[in-house]
Amino acid sequence: MGPSSSHTIGPRNAARIFQEKAPEATAYRVTLYGSLSRTGKGHLTDKAIITVFEPVPCEIIWSSDSSSYHPNGMYFEALDDSGACCRDWTVFSVGGGELREQSCSEAEHAHIYGQRSMADFLRWTETTGNPLWKLVQEVEGDNIITSFLPEMWDKMKEAIDRGLKTDGILQGGLTLPRKARDFMVKARRLKESEARTGLLSSYALAVSEENAEGGYVVTAPTCGSCGVLPAVLYYLSYEQRHSDRSIIKALATAGLIGNVVKSNASISGAEVGCQGEIGVACAMAAGAATQILGGSPRQIEYAAEMALEHHLGLTCDPVQGLVQIPCIERNAFAAVRAMACAEYSLLTDGHHLVSFDKVVKTMLTTGHDILSLYRETSQGGLTTAFMQP
Repeated sequence: MGPSSSHTIGPRNAARIFQEKAPEATAYRVTLYGSLSRTGKGHLTDKAIITVFEPVPCEIIWSSDSSSYHPNGMYFEALDDSGACCRDWTVFSVGGGELREQSCSEAEHAHIYGQRSMADFLRWTETTGNPLWKLVQEVEGDNIITSFLPEMWDKMKEAIDRGLKTDGILQGGLTLPRKARDFMVKARRLKESEARTGLLSSYALAVSEENAEGGYVVTAPTCGSCGVLPAVLYYLSYEQRHSDRSIIKALATAGLIGNVVKSNASISGAEVGCQGEIGVACAMAAGAATQILGGSPRQIEYAAEMALEHHLGLTCDPVQGLVQIPCIERNAFAAVRAMACAEYSLLTDGHHLVSFDKVVKTMLTTGHDILSLYRETSQGGLTTAFMQP
């Protein structure tokens, strides 16, 4: 449930875990730090937490402090009848809904692949002669291809269908109208060669608008960037008539691309800016599209590299803390760019100078160098421009 994997899903999951740790509490108190505090109301962080604890009361404290470990910090307290703290817990929402304690260097979910980088994946394809998606099946089992990813594809299509059927103004106070349906209707009037931008945009807008409304979406890799991959896959499926089997295999490859970034850098907008969200989503979609269109593993890697490279330095500055401006439009533009990257890579032999792994490292360094004002705080960038006359 949107609108944010790190600000909504992560805190909700943390609240559930803490409730299990301290079910005897007569009240709870949760202090939100850094980005969670500054943009939490627009991201529905408080509602996500309070809903879990209901009917037990929960007080939310919005702190201006921030941890050097990660910007998305939470401090949970379980209170007894006297109001004293009987159990506490500090945890961080590190992106994509994943949680991590400061004392734990390992991710919440163990890395189950022997390969750690895109270079490792490419070496595996060259050694075995298999495509990238086959590694996912080999490591995670047949169920990932026959059951899990088909379910994800169904959920993506459902989000697009809901978004295309819904009109009106998005919640949050910006009076931002939904545009997905209008884009689709107008694009259908154009020639096929001219309609692609409109159709890709309408599908991306549909999912992103559902997310902004707090609807159910597939994090790919985050809620704020959830429209890019579904839009590209839906376009290739519905408009270009590629089979569901091809789409499912492309989803597996997209997952590998996203996890390379998540394992070696970050997909948290609060930590590295929107390059870690929209940039990674575009890379996942570009790689997936390249595979569907017949690209080699090297061409898939090149498409993903270009998609991420040309989002380097992208800030995360949501207006009023809502996942709407510029987030929704960025999903549409990234979907169009993903297709362009796929087609560009298919015109080459896949060899190039800067590897995807090097861009991932650069993205992490760039993200840490970006001023905190521009990393999901609503204190700089478009937010301040919006407030000015």
